[in-house]
Amino acid sequence: MTYTIRTKSGLLSMEKPVIMGILNVTEDSFFDGGRYTDRDSICRRADQILDEGGEIIDIGAVSTRPGAMELPETEEINRIQNAVRIVRGHCPTAVISVDTWRASVARAAVENGADMINDVSGGTFDPDMIPTIGQQQVPYCLMHTPAKPDKMQNCTEYRDILAEMLQFFGQQLEKLHQAHVHDIILDPGFGFGKTLEQNYFILRNLDAFKVFDLPILVGVSRKSMIYKLLNTTPDKALNGTTVVHAYALMRGAHILRVHDVREAVETRTIMGLL
Repeated sequence: MTYTIRTKSGLLSMEKPVIMGILNVTEDSFFDGGRYTDRDSICRRADQILDEGGEIIDIGAVSTRPGAMELPETEEINRIQNAVRIVRGHCPTAVISVDTWRASVARAAVENGADMINDVSGGTFDPDMIPTIGQQQVPYCLMHTPAKPDKMQNCTEYRDILAEMLQFFGQQLEKLHQAHVHDIILDPGFGFGKTLEQNYFILRNLDAFKVFDLPILVGVSRKSMIYKLLNTTPDKALNGTTVVHAYALMRGAHILRVHDVREAVETRTIMGLL
């Protein structure tokens, strides 16, 4: 099945898996916090993502690592508006995604040139998010998490994790359909309210989410499910990340959200011949 999402920058085909490059304009993200906080560094990172073969630039202004505290709303809006304006001005035809769970930030992002919203809460942290996406008519990435980042790793007990995730997606998709949101991507939320073992169980069963007939995004880049298993650190977790990316593509992932674009593109190229 080939999926296509409609963005203000044009149609984005998933005839082959799509690579979404991460651009964090945060001070405290677990891997690259503080690297991209001014115009020059933001432009360099945007160029790098596109030059290495990425199709989407995903901008985030708030860390969602386990235990992360919330950033004030006005500060997140300011960071996002600034970053989106910079990237849109520098890369006029790029597909820009914004990573936020706040409706006000999503609205400001779209008004300043963002094409889509990537919501780690799946519409559960802010009751205005889903209506806002319906009003803005942009693609929406629906992710599963049981709680906000500061508490999510205290919420890893499930009777049947896969069944509960499928139920969650079904409920949220109904709300999105009622709000007339049409371009939807599913994200299982690796590392969000899940133990290391649960993350790999979900990865092995990724094709279970095909029941919704929607593209699936996998975001595992340099996460603790990789570096803790290998007894290493995020900066040394690229090899493990590549292995997981290859397996995710085998299990049907349509989008990889990554820090290391060139390596993900190479993985996609090789897996496309197997």
